[in-house]
Amino acid sequence: MSGITQVSEWGLIETPIGLTNTHNVGTIHKGIIRWMSKKYERIWNSLHVVIPVVGECDDSFLNDSMGDHVSEQCVIDALDSAKSGFVQEGSVGSGTGMICCGFKSGIGTSSRIIEIGNVRYTLGALVMSNFGLMEELRIDGYAVGRMLAEQYGTQKTQRDNYGSIIVVLATDLPVSSTQIYRLCKRSALGIGRMGSHAAHGSGEIVVGFSTGNTVQLGKRNPLVDLRIIGDEYLGPAYRAVIEATEEAIVNSLCAGEPMVGINGNSVPALDKDYLKDFFLRAEKLR
Repeated sequence: MSGITQVSEWGLIETPIGLTNTHNVGTIHKGIIRWMSKKYERIWNSLHVVIPVVGECDDSFLNDSMGDHVSEQCVIDALDSAKSGFVQEGSVGSGTGMICCGFKSGIGTSSRIIEIGNVRYTLGALVMSNFGLMEELRIDGYAVGRMLAEQYGTQKTQRDNYGSIIVVLATDLPVSSTQIYRLCKRSALGIGRMGSHAAHGSGEIVVGFSTGNTVQLGKRNPLVDLRIIGDEYLGPAYRAVIEATEEAIVNSLCAGEPMVGINGNSVPALDKDYLKDFFLRAEKLR
């Protein structure tokens, strides 16, 4: 993930967070710089250095990744059209070529509302899921992947276990950069709940940010006022991160549609009817 050194050193994110495939990190990086320098006149005039945050996953099983099909203008158009509200999931944007546990996946998102000190906060997770083996897939603690692997046979939809997952956490909790780091670590527990063992060649990268505190760059006052929740009160936030990450991955799978990509490589979609029947039967056994 480009720009991660600034995030870890300064505890600040100055740019939109870009997600793409492995070979287009540089293009997205440059596109974000162009967009920000044109949008914010002060950056353009002062030659302020912009360090974009861009995460990537390998989509080369389905995508012609050597084709350089993403341009800087694609980035600018995406940022110009970005809006709040409903978040598209599945094969959208950088999620188009992603595979998770042998099934078509892509972008997924989920959120939780938590209460700390009688104040309600929101914590959301957005994932680009591209990891895992079918037989290891777990949903809500059930080893559904074993039965799905029997149903789908030994169809090869990934080279070994190549792939990764990018998780972006967002919250309005007033927290420090150290506390954001601690929240991000809990996201790995949500990924593990889905059956991932973080195989060799699979990168699990998590970045998070809070809108609860902002820092005005170039401010003359050397003192910065921050509101921070006490560490001992963050338990609900940790739980929310784990649950939202897990559910976001499930949503990325449920939103996936079958796809045929480069060289005729194909990936099936998760059978949602099968999944529904499975959980109906599981409920009866409880």
